[in-house]
Amino acid sequence: MPRPSAPIYLDHNAGAPLRPAVRECMIEALGDTGNASSVHAHGRKARARIEEAREKVARLCGARSRAVTFVSGGTEANMTALSPSWQDQGAPVYLDKLFRSAIEHPSVVTGGRFAVADQIVVPVDREGRIELNALEEAVKDADPSLVSVMAANNETGIVQPLAEVGKMARTYGHFFHVDAVQAAGRMPIDMEAWQADVITLSAHKFGGPQGIGAVVVKSTARVPSPLMVGGGQENWRRGGTENVAAIVGFGVAADLALEEAGQTRHLSELKARLENGLKTVCPATVIFGEKADRLPNTSCFAVPGIAAETALIAFDLESISVSSGSACSSGKVSVSHVLTAMGIEEDLARCALRVGMGWNTTEADIERFLEAWPRIVDRLNPDARHQAA
Repeated sequence: MPRPSAPIYLDHNAGAPLRPAVRECMIEALGDTGNASSVHAHGRKARARIEEAREKVARLCGARSRAVTFVSGGTEANMTALSPSWQDQGAPVYLDKLFRSAIEHPSVVTGGRFAVADQIVVPVDREGRIELNALEEAVKDADPSLVSVMAANNETGIVQPLAEVGKMARTYGHFFHVDAVQAAGRMPIDMEAWQADVITLSAHKFGGPQGIGAVVVKSTARVPSPLMVGGGQENWRRGGTENVAAIVGFGVAADLALEEAGQTRHLSELKARLENGLKTVCPATVIFGEKADRLPNTSCFAVPGIAAETALIAFDLESISVSSGSACSSGKVSVSHVLTAMGIEEDLARCALRVGMGWNTTEADIERFLEAWPRIVDRLNPDARHQAA
């Protein structure tokens, strides 16, 4: 019998494989004893590890280290940022509304700590970009509020016009939150250019460990009220004993991501090879957001008549891991709210597949994918090969 092919992982947007250097440093940290809040030598060593990692994460997003608060992941980071209650220059500020785009991650779609009645959804265009005119119309006469727009979409990779959104928020006196979870390690993070008051990150999207994220503010004088209260950890901005090993891994991953920031051309070339190959096999392939600015690692596509759930199983049998959308929605059969917001017809949206490449993706991985795809198409819907574009 033929030997099974080595598995290929093309689902980095759900979670990237742990980088070897990250694993090594975490194992070393796990070997140490000590609570970072303790004053003895063991505690001081743990504290030093955390502060070193904090500096590395701050460098990744061009912030000061004291602006970084470690939390349990991207969802908690977003829940922390999405607060109607802030401190600004030492005074309490209460934000009236939450203005968010229609394609946000589920953790932002919930509205965080804003009441449902206080949430305003702003539409996107067919290419998945927020409608700036609609946003301005919504915010121009509003009392001070929070605007939340993700840097890049987790399903389609579409990059949002953050500088324009940030300028608009500042012009009308609003606070601005950017969910940068998918952006980190894949595009430059520039809080100054975005005019963002707060951004949120998650380590496991770019080769760090799962279960660790960060809230990064532009100024420690303007911060959201804590979500987790208790002890004085993280400068009283997030109670609970710090996960030292995960924080250390986050720092190393951030360092590596920053080093590789100028090397995204490789991923862009792989994406181009992938999408050209898809259209060669099935000319009717639809690339979602094809005309928009997208992350170099992400391709979301559909072939009419080939259901995503069936295709996922077929790829899995080929030892290739891809996704039908956000991992946070796995197990659900509902149509992607992102594609629905973009005006994609339901039948086509149910066919959407996502390929997410990353730090360990090779040209050979993409070639294996493109070798398997024609076999899958021929099994599931051979007529798709002959559909016109």
